[in-house]
Amino acid sequence: MSTPHPAASRHSLAVGLAIVIAWGLNFPLQKALLTAMQPEGFLFMRFALMPLLVTGLLLHRYGLHWPRVSGADAWALARLGLLGQGLHLALSSYGIHFSTPFSSSVLLACGPVFTLLILRAYGVERLQRAQLLGIAVAAAGALLFMSDKLLVANWRASGGDAVLLLAAAMFSYYTVAAKPLIERHGAVLVMCYASLAATLPVLIYAAPQASQVDWAAVSPLLWLGAAWAIVCIGFVTWLAWGWVNAQRGVARTAPLIYLMPPVAGLAAWASTGEQFTAVKLLGAAITLSGVALAQFAPLVRIAPAAGTVNADG
Repeated sequence: MSTPHPAASRHSLAVGLAIVIAWGLNFPLQKALLTAMQPEGFLFMRFALMPLLVTGLLLHRYGLHWPRVSGADAWALARLGLLGQGLHLALSSYGIHFSTPFSSSVLLACGPVFTLLILRAYGVERLQRAQLLGIAVAAAGALLFMSDKLLVANWRASGGDAVLLLAAAMFSYYTVAAKPLIERHGAVLVMCYASLAATLPVLIYAAPQASQVDWAAVSPLLWLGAAWAIVCIGFVTWLAWGWVNAQRGVARTAPLIYLMPPVAGLAAWASTGEQFTAVKLLGAAITLSGVALAQFAPLVRIAPAAGTVNADG
């Protein structure tokens, strides 16, 4: 693998840092949008607009001759869209709505732990002691992080945190299942086709509640925020993140994610006055330390046996 040019490496690092900062700053905005529109309203608006962006990108890149995929890959892309995009974004929306911006950022950053567990379940990699220790530390940290809500039986917020962990698991599924498809078809095509596959089911699900939202009461500033969250955060930054990964490699890019919770915490404190106890900060630090240990410890890949099913099959 060739070493990137220093100037290109600095440029990709700057873009990666800007993306992570934008993601962190987006959590308080997302909370405000979900409060004003309800999760179903925001989901309906996102999945009504996203196909227009995706179609525009496909037309720009391929014209009217979009690449065809096999029947097996079409089903794999449909599952990827329904679970990795539709269900992940729905769970994230409900979780952020019921929880807080800082809690959301910390718990969604637990994705690498679920990625390791999914790879182990697929028989792709064997977990070593360091990974198991990291998973245990992350789980203990998450329990400590959520302890303030659990001890006072704040089941709404605790349920939101649990939903966020499930959302992180769904995104990890997307990461694992998308890899072989991306190797065959490219990241842009996989993201676009998966997004189109998720559109109709999410719109059907969200439409009844979205029709009850008082859209006239949504302020112009929030409409602008919604456009930013959907177009820039949900579309442009994910395309840019794929470019950063291609330039720097996943291993060198992944540590940037750990900057997201501090940015989200500072943004939430400045914009909403969210408070953080010493126990909560300690729990966040332990959780992220466990995630980092599990993610960056050496992996042992299991040799595929005859008849082994790939992650996308």
